Amino acid sequence: MTREELHKIYESMKDEMEIRASEGKRVRETSKKTVLVCGGTACESSDSPKIYENLIAGIKEHGLEDRITVVKTGCFGFCEKGPIVKVMPENSFYVNVKPDDVKEIVEEHLVNGKEVNHLLYDPNAKKVNGVEEIPFYKKQLRIVLRNCGVINPENIDEYIGRQGYQALEKVLFEMKPEDVIEELKKSGLRGRGGAGFPTGLKWEAGAKAPGDIKYVVCNADEGDPGAYMDRSTIEGDPHSVLEAMCICGRAIGAQKGFVYIRAEYPLAVHRLEIAIEQAREKGFLGKNILGSDFNFDIEIRLGAGAFVCGEETALLRSIEGKRGMPTPKPPFPAQSGLWGKPTVINNVETWANIPVIILKGSEWFASIGDEDSKGTKVFALTGKINNSGLVEVPMGTTLREIIFDIGGGCKNGKKFKGVQTGGPSGGIISESELDTPIDFGSLIKLGSMMGSGGMIVMDEDDCVVDIAKFYMEFCVDESCGKCSPCRIGTRQMLNLLEKISKGQGTMEDLQKLQDIGSAMKCSSLCALGQSAPNPTLSTLQKFRSEYEQHVNEKKCVAGKCKDLLNYVITDKCIGCGACARRCPVGCISGTIKQKHSIDPTRCLKCGACAETCRFSAIEKR
Repeated sequence: MTREELHKIYESMKDEMEIRASEGKRVRETSKKTVLVCGGTACESSDSPKIYENLIAGIKEHGLEDRITVVKTGCFGFCEKGPIVKVMPENSFYVNVKPDDVKEIVEEHLVNGKEVNHLLYDPNAKKVNGVEEIPFYKKQLRIVLRNCGVINPENIDEYIGRQGYQALEKVLFEMKPEDVIEELKKSGLRGRGGAGFPTGLKWEAGAKAPGDIKYVVCNADEGDPGAYMDRSTIEGDPHSVLEAMCICGRAIGAQKGFVYIRAEYPLAVHRLEIAIEQAREKGFLGKNILGSDFNFDIEIRLGAGAFVCGEETALLRSIEGKRGMPTPKPPFPAQSGLWGKPTVINNVETWANIPVIILKGSEWFASIGDEDSKGTKVFALTGKINNSGLVEVPMGTTLREIIFDIGGGCKNGKKFKGVQTGGPSGGIISESELDTPIDFGSLIKLGSMMGSGGMIVMDEDDCVVDIAKFYMEFCVDESCGKCSPCRIGTRQMLNLLEKISKGQGTMEDLQKLQDIGSAMKCSSLCALGQSAPNPTLSTLQKFRSEYEQHVNEKKCVAGKCKDLLNYVITDKCIGCGACARRCPVGCISGTIKQKHSIDPTRCLKCGACAETCRFSAIEKR
């Protein structure tokens, strides 16, 4: 493909793309409609493929193929309300759509021009329910997710219609490699994989490293519990990653790139394979890209799901076909990485920022965020939250804004307890710290970290000991075992947490947790071991009274630690016998119309009785 052909495709597609991305007053008039259907993993698992098929069939049945286009896009982000269907140019935002709802959308909206009110985000709204009217989106700024929910990720022309590959063209014909690196340094972009290392400095190190053979690697091995930002970005906009890797190849003098992605993300892998094939066909990968002297190609390497392979040196060993285990640094990968050659490795979210920075400039990007951290950050907001989903906000946005303004607060009116940021590598942030701005430095000061962007909200029904135990179990399973501080330390910390959760802990055990955790942070080989104690240490610091309650009173106020829990039938019992019939071990006794009782020595504490009781007569104590 030539530069002229690139711009020809852009000119032919840009109007349609602008219409799809329009919001509020920017809605453009057009005689044609586009129906956007969420095709992310979450919605795909909730029948969005059937919704898509029914829309195609319904439009064909009414002979509207020439006037209406149906597009399967990437994730809209508002996962709590999925599957989502959006109709443009009206900007009608339909939520929780089911396959059976499609007939009404086609006949009422697409044929007769009347919105289906009961499917809109707010049925009582006087006008459309576009993105700009929905609280979940109001404080968001989508840079990384700019094309998710807008383009068909399996159609390269639509990516081009959103200025795709124009950043690569600019780098090839208008900038020198050192200019590209300088632009990134000025932008202030820091790696979004967790450590927050300045991207421009990493690229500069790769460019200055001696050698004719160099590599570019995308880390798509997203393994944090509750995190799905990178996966969704690839599912919705794979070409942004490919274009950025090409730009890096030009900047550092590399001709080969690898995307390391988990095999357990089949939809992301599938769309990435399609994107690479299309990029090769169009000439964005291969030899003499866009008629230049630049040669670059990309291959996919599938990971087997080891959390430790998210650590860059372990990931590189895995690509080489070796067991994924970390190696000491220095040398750093930019000096000696894949097969001993200089290698620049960034995660998906970092790559997705690159094309926009090149096109809009470093000053534009640096104007977003705060002094410590520039640009935006994508979070997977999950847990006990009303509005779960993908959230992209400017750095410096407070936790309170994310959890309460965007997330809508805790479910069922429950009291907020804490939020875990950074997954197993992060810590829990308490209610008193909610006004902290989100940036790399602020979170570290709170005993947590940005991590890749997982954000799990907890309410009053969550037990901090149980949470710490969950994350430590994860780290025990995922430790590669290479270094003894991590291999032994995680197991010993887990043993202590289990002891405390069973009511067998002592005050000395709390000090042991502190001592072992501190030693691990100082002496473990890689970031997995260094950060594994964080959830435990942060909860010990901020919720110590709850630990002491487990130790001294043998009580778990949240009712999560089964060994410290008893189910009791109260005077509300009317003797219906439903709980006795449901009990799997027959430990509930009593006569009809008389108060029943539970034998605590036989009770499994499964909670089936409480779930069955229609009179709220069974309590946890």
